[in-house]
Amino acid sequence: MDKFITILNDESAEIVEKKSKFIANIFYVENVEQAEEKIRSVKKKYYDAKHNCIAYRVIEDGKVIERASDDGEPSGTAGGPILNILQKNNLCNIVVVVTRYFGGILLGTGGLVRAYSEAAQQAIEKCMLAYKVEGVELDVKIDYSNLDIFKYYCKNNKIKIINIEYMEDVIIKIEMEKNRKNIFLEDIETKTLNIKEYQVLQDRFINKTVEKNK
Repeated sequence: MDKFITILNDESAEIVEKKSKFIANIFYVENVEQAEEKIRSVKKKYYDAKHNCIAYRVIEDGKVIERASDDGEPSGTAGGPILNILQKNNLCNIVVVVTRYFGGILLGTGGLVRAYSEAAQQAIEKCMLAYKVEGVELDVKIDYSNLDIFKYYCKNNKIKIINIEYMEDVIIKIEMEKNRKNIFLEDIETKTLNIKEYQVLQDRFINKTVEKNK
């Protein structure tokens, strides 16, 4: 996977269906370990609930890892529908836990699917979304006299400055989309950019654009 959508903020939403309360909590996570930890924390918080149904999609080592659980609800009525929402919207590095407090009235399989799906969807719609693309992180070393020129170059070439250290030289940590890397290195070679040294630190997914759900 070379791009996906994730969330920038954790959110929650609550609906009531025939006296049953459904509380959806959604979290940004970076790996399976974090996802499982979020699930444990929600189950601990809502320890008295009848069901804590979960779904997550996480990218590890370039592969999408998925998990869903109905947590005692009829098979396919909770975790699966939540996971389906994540899949259809290409959402990754997200874990959703929908907690149900049973209200005494049976909803039937169709009612359960709708309720769990609606609770999860409402939580997602409250989140800020980020498009993640393959990127690269670098350190560059420049003279103080070239700092403003370098900042201007980054602004015009959609390169994000993450951190600046003012040492004997200026050390700047930057990130950019992977498809911009060769152009950047070529500009160094041709002296379009006056950089003393650079080091490629790591490849990782970075934010491309951010939008708020409407």
